[in-house]
Amino acid sequence: MDDNAKINPTMSQPGYQPENPPPYAAGQPHYYGHPPPPGPYGPPLIGAAVIPTVVPMVVGTQMSPKPTPLTCRSCNAQIVTRVEIRSTTKTHLFALLLCLFGCWPCVCIPYCMDSCNNAEHYCPNCNSYIGSYQS
Repeated sequence: MDDNAKINPTMSQPGYQPENPPPYAAGQPHYYGHPPPPGPYGPPLIGAAVIPTVVPMVVGTQMSPKPTPLTCRSCNAQIVTRVEIRSTTKTHLFALLLCLFGCWPCVCIPYCMDSCNNAEHYCPNCNSYIGSYQS
């Protein structure tokens, strides 16, 4: 018995003719066995057009020292912002300068002026921080 008969008994039968492999198209790579798995982006597309992707940019709303109508990014509700006035380093420096120059009775003026404070905007529904107005 020859070696082929031990591996595949149908090969030793009379009239057996092995099948030819399928013909390959010109220009295609030849794979032995199974083709390799597709890459992380899938199989390459031959002759496909490249379509540019448009990515929208979110442009921030211009804040003011007063409540501003807008859409909250957290709860997607149409709101008028809640404003909290916060003292800044600039506020404290102006008060210190007034005190140093002898105008100590006027030390409270920078704390009452919008130009020396920041206006921080919050959503009245979900209390999320929206933005700040800095003068």
